[in-house]
Order: sequence, then C-alpha cells, then structure tokens
Amino acid sequence: MSAPKVSIIVPVWQESYAIEAALNALKPWRDAGHEVIVVDGGSNDGTPEKARSRCDRLITTEPGRAHQMNAGAACAQGAVLVFLHVDTRLPDGAAGHLAAFYASPRQWGRFDVTLSERRLLFRMIAWFMNQRSRLTGIATGDQAIFVRRTTFDALGGFACIPLMEDVEFCRRLKLTSPPFCIHEPVVTDSRRWQQQGVWRTIGLMWRLRWRYWRGDSPDSLAKVYRSDVRNLK
Repeated sequence: MSAPKVSIIVPVWQESYAIEAALNALKPWRDAGHEVIVVDGGSNDGTPEKARSRCDRLITTEPGRAHQMNAGAACAQGAVLVFLHVDTRLPDGAAGHLAAFYASPRQWGRFDVTLSERRLLFRMIAWFMNQRSRLTGIATGDQAIFVRRTTFDALGGFACIPLMEDVEFCRRLKLTSPPFCIHEPVVTDSRRWQQQGVWRTIGLMWRLRWRYWRGDSPDSLAKVYRSDVRNLK
C-alpha cells in the first residue's frame, strides 16, 4: 500500500512567539507532498501574518480548539489527519510510522510524548503520561492524535466543547479500534509546567480529569480551569 497523503492540522490562537518555529519544522512534510493547515481562532498578535507563507492553507474561525480542528479537517485533502499543537514537534520517523498505521486495520492512533526539559522530574511526567494512555486507551492533544479521514467524518469530528474535546473524541474512537501507538515520541514544550509550577499543574490536570470522569460538564470544568490558571500566574 502506498504512503497516504497526510494533513497536519495546527489550531492556534495568539501564538506569534511560537508559530514560525513550529511551521518551519513542518516544511519537510510540505516538500514531501503532504499539507499543513493552520486554523487561527482570531489572533490579533500577528500569528496569521507569520503563518501565511509557511503553510498550505490558513483558515480563520471563531476561537475554540475543537471548532478550529473541525474546520481544518473540513478542508483537508489527506487520507490521514494529524492534529498537532503548536508547541509539539513530530519525530523524524513520523511519516514512516503513519504509513504503517495506514496499512494496518487500526482507525486512529497517537504518539508517545516526551517533554523538552530533560530533568528527571520531566522525564517522569512524560513516562506517566504514556503509561496512562496505554492503560486507558485515551490520548490527549499533546500526543498528536491522528485518524483516518473516513473515520473522522463517520464520527462527526470533535465535539464542540470548551475542554476535554480530545478525551471525549478518544472515547468514541475506541469504539472503532484500539489506538495505533507510536513509541517514537513527539516532543512537547515543557513551558506550561515550568511557568505554572510542576506539581500545581499536575494537580490541576488530574483534578479536571477526575471531575470529568465523575460527570461534571465541560463548561463547568472550563470555568475551573480558567480560574485556576489565573491563580497560578
């Protein structure tokens, strides 16, 4: 089976400081015939201007990561959709791994993750993230979730909720197949943990997941998240 065309969808908002490096890292994908779609949620910091010449398509939508990713998928031409955060880098072997995924019966998958900061504590955080994903079959956006275009369309894409859209989508994806797990990791910027405090950030993330599992609405969780992030600053 020939390698599939891949559409890499990058949702952004106010990412002027990071967008150039993120898209420069994806240039080899464009050179190889794949496409990079940037979906901006209404930035006013120069993000769209910096992105325009570094992607195949730039879309502007209302803010909201789920809504933005759905908009990017709607215009994508690839057989495989990859949803990539602006602060996450794909590994060198990603194209080959995605070709192997496409040749498999699996419908979706994700990468292992490592953090840019290499101190022991950050390596432990990444280890626990990967183990949690293996045990639950659930991935988060930091792990560069990928899916067959046909499967994405059949499931109706991401639910337009303000938080936990990745977890909710994975729960539905698990009904189609187990995930195709790529062990060569993506590298995610560790600044969130460094800026807001490692243990406080871990506590916030686990508290939100626990409340979501318990049945709290994504709207209420988004309010908790915004409040806690303000308090962490």
